[in-house]
Amino acid sequence: MIATLAAQADKLAWQDWTVIGVYFAVIGVVAWLSSRKQNTSEDYFLAGRNIGWFAIGGSLFASNIGSEHVVGLAGSGSTSGMMMAHYELHAWCLLMLGWVFIPFYKRSGVFTMPEFLEKRFNATARGILTIVSLLAYVFTKVSVTVYAGGMVIATILPELTVATPWGVVDPFWTGALLTVLLTGVYTIFGGLRAVVWTDAFQAIILLAGATTLTLIGLSKLGGWDIANGWEILRTTVSANKDSFSLWRPASDPDFPWVGVLFGAPIVGIWYWCTDQYIVQRALAARDIKTARRATIWGSVLKISPVLVFLVPGMIAWALQANGVLTLPVDAETGKIVEGKVFPTLVTELLPTGVRGMVVGGLLAALMSSLSSLFNSCSSLFTIDIYEKLHPEASEKHLVTVGRLATALVVGLGIAWIPIMPMVSKYGLYGYLQTVQAYLGPPITAVFLLGLFSRRINGSGAVAGLSVGFSLAMAKLACQIANDQMTGLGLIGQFGAMNWLYFSLLLFGISVVTIVVVSLLTPRQSAEKISGLTYGSMTDADRKELRQSWNWFDVIVTAAILAVIVGIYVYFSFGFWTT
Repeated sequence: MIATLAAQADKLAWQDWTVIGVYFAVIGVVAWLSSRKQNTSEDYFLAGRNIGWFAIGGSLFASNIGSEHVVGLAGSGSTSGMMMAHYELHAWCLLMLGWVFIPFYKRSGVFTMPEFLEKRFNATARGILTIVSLLAYVFTKVSVTVYAGGMVIATILPELTVATPWGVVDPFWTGALLTVLLTGVYTIFGGLRAVVWTDAFQAIILLAGATTLTLIGLSKLGGWDIANGWEILRTTVSANKDSFSLWRPASDPDFPWVGVLFGAPIVGIWYWCTDQYIVQRALAARDIKTARRATIWGSVLKISPVLVFLVPGMIAWALQANGVLTLPVDAETGKIVEGKVFPTLVTELLPTGVRGMVVGGLLAALMSSLSSLFNSCSSLFTIDIYEKLHPEASEKHLVTVGRLATALVVGLGIAWIPIMPMVSKYGLYGYLQTVQAYLGPPITAVFLLGLFSRRINGSGAVAGLSVGFSLAMAKLACQIANDQMTGLGLIGQFGAMNWLYFSLLLFGISVVTIVVVSLLTPRQSAEKISGLTYGSMTDADRKELRQSWNWFDVIVTAAILAVIVGIYVYFSFGFWTT
């Protein structure tokens, strides 16, 4: 998302700015109201474990959807059609969090995912996951999101320059600093409660803006008839079925169907079920029932990007194919500039006032992702590092450390800003994203095996994490080397291996390592793992689990799964006309 809303900067009327101003005012009020009574570490990091399902579900969705996500999906829809829908339909992974993982997380009373690994395995497994998570957050998620924030604000307000004694600060720097500081303030003082409630509000703004854009786009395509617009979209896109289809050949260099079907879910389970960035919201629920219903509500929201973020990209392409809209094209390659598809739709299709709502939604996506990152990093450092070193620390002291840790992450985000243009220049943005895909499989293997097998022990978990992370970093290094040099032989072939196939291979290696090492070392005591695996649950645990759901939860879950399957079937067969 190097260029996003530059084209519309001079088209924002005073009504648009009023809408944006109201958005920031409401965010300020929500953050202030939710920032009170932050007296204990449980208050600050888990909102007192007293948040309802609606707010948590909204936060789960908003944390996932960043501004680069919104703009990127629209751009992807215009060039590769439904390919990225697979990742949005991972809403079933969110259901898996609620039904499979949450009962153990809540019962164990943990604050963080590394803390759960210590309870299930040992302190070494906790330490490895803590360090890897913090490094991954600061140098991938935080840095990329801060960079994206600077670009968003710079393109919305290209005139936003600030004169200082050291020279003029350009719009990118001003935007990045404003993004980090504004989000950092309410995260530092409000803790998770402020993050969750602002996320819930931001999710509403984001969906309202994107839905409006989709409906207006279909109306424009169909001569102000939405149903007719959908039929025209189907007919137009079907003429390029090979480029826009949901499934690609197994030989596809980027998204082979085998890798998408079997490799992508491994990363999805890691992200939605074991990553602190996501799971921390569910841990703030009052009880298992509330947490599960939050994930059910979140999964409903998670399905929406297919229709309101991805489909608009195809609408943009169809509008251009029908001579209604002109999309920006790269002068050298002649290809559509993906980063400009979403802003072009906003500029050309939306009326005054609504345009401001959509821009507000884009800022909402940015701030919700960033605030969640700040809070998760703070929790990991305070609970998994500081409290381990200072077990005598008071609750008030831990809250103070948490705020300082958040401020430190904010500072690191600012310090990373000068590096990000160089990262973008040399095309390393993609590498920052693939780091997360390479780190996921070993973690997924450890958590799944840890829950479903009593025989898996701490030695196996540590070996699996160590081998998995080492191979992941080796793959990343070979990938970078292969892109920069030729004639590397086996190293080059390893580096060139498709990232989805590698994720699948890495998961298999991690599973084998964990199982073999566990079988060769003594099993853990029954007391150590009591209640932490399905096989070691007590009668009281099973009773509590059964009482945490009713048939309403089952029916709604089944309905969501049916919708996901229905979307797969429709966009695999029914969407394409002959």
